Amino acid sequence: MKRILVIALICLSALGNAQLKSKEEVAPELVEKREALKKEITKNYLALKNSLIISDSLAVVKNADALKSSLKNFKFKKLSLEQMNEATTKRNEIVDLATEVTATKNINKQRKIVQDLSVKFWDLAPKFKADDAILYLQVCPMTGAVWTSDSKEIKNPYYPKNMLTCGEVKASL
Repeated sequence: MKRILVIALICLSALGNAQLKSKEEVAPELVEKREALKKEITKNYLALKNSLIISDSLAVVKNADALKSSLKNFKFKKLSLEQMNEATTKRNEIVDLATEVTATKNINKQRKIVQDLSVKFWDLAPKFKADDAILYLQVCPMTGAVWTSDSKEIKNPYYPKNMLTCGEVKASL
């Protein structure tokens, strides 16, 4: 009886070690994949914002579509149920706003929609930001419009002709 018990304990111990090793082997790949997705989301948002700076409505549509696609693949981690619901709702709102952007080629309408999208994006930016990135919340003091940038340099996406350098950094991540 003792032998069976000892053998059973050895088998359970070996099984536990095998599971631990498989988690250790898989985890780095998952971490890398998640970081790559975070970088893609941020890159797509920044490309959308930068398309507004150069007033390229077709690039705005393309980049809004890319942002929408990358957001749909993102899964939130380490959140309570309430936080998960809130984050998922905000992500869905960003996806809906990106869809609205793709539905028009009017640059002024696109800018108006992206103003709302940018507020929601900043709210979730801590979840989307890659570990090696720094993001800045910038604000146009004349209008209160906000956007996220990866540079402290001000380039106002909403008024690039008249107020390109109008704005200030309000926060950073």
